[in-house]
Amino acid sequence: MTTESKKPELEDLIEFTTEIKPELIEACKDSGARTDEAKAIYMTSRRIAEEVVGDNSPEGRIRMRCMISTGDPQVADIMRFKNNPVDAGVKAICNGAPIFVDINMVKAGITKKGHNCPIICVLDEDKDAEVAHKYGITRTAAGFLMVRDQLEGSIVAIGNAPSAALAVCRMVEHGIRPALIVGTPVGFVNAAESKEEIRKLDIPSVTCEGTRGGTPMAVATVNEIIAIANERTL
Repeated sequence: MTTESKKPELEDLIEFTTEIKPELIEACKDSGARTDEAKAIYMTSRRIAEEVVGDNSPEGRIRMRCMISTGDPQVADIMRFKNNPVDAGVKAICNGAPIFVDINMVKAGITKKGHNCPIICVLDEDKDAEVAHKYGITRTAAGFLMVRDQLEGSIVAIGNAPSAALAVCRMVEHGIRPALIVGTPVGFVNAAESKEEIRKLDIPSVTCEGTRGGTPMAVATVNEIIAIANERTL
């Protein structure tokens, strides 16, 4: 005869994973960190990143946040800022500009607090991939083409797809002007090249050099700009 083991109570399973220091809780102003443990983890990471980056300017803050999001100190050295992107992004956030993203992972990662900007994944604009199939292009590139009439004054955040970044570049060359492009597509096919194309535009942009990049860096950049916008409007 066997006896059923007693299931642990919820309280028996709770354990903090980092030291909860009151000064860390008080210092944390990030809207994404909502509990004491989350605030302590974020601020501990932030202070480690500050030691590496050694620069608390708006651009330095984005470098730090990208470093934290990837766990890679070297990404701080490959970030590139063109045409005063932080001020442009803050202005767009304060104006409630739409944020167009390439994939749903980017949409999910961008904080929904501290702003009134709609966050739109372009994949939802070509749900049945009709445009993508018609022209033989990627779904993300087709999605951005579908929203071409809405990109003026918007924030574009691309964390995955080089083809989407190149599509946006072509639209800018034809006179469409987003307020800010955050481009950190990752991979070995056109990732480095697409980011170089973004940097050639006379549009404010945040990018990174080379094949590295990804959703975490795009999300980190947008979220830090949102945090800066909130601080400037206090």
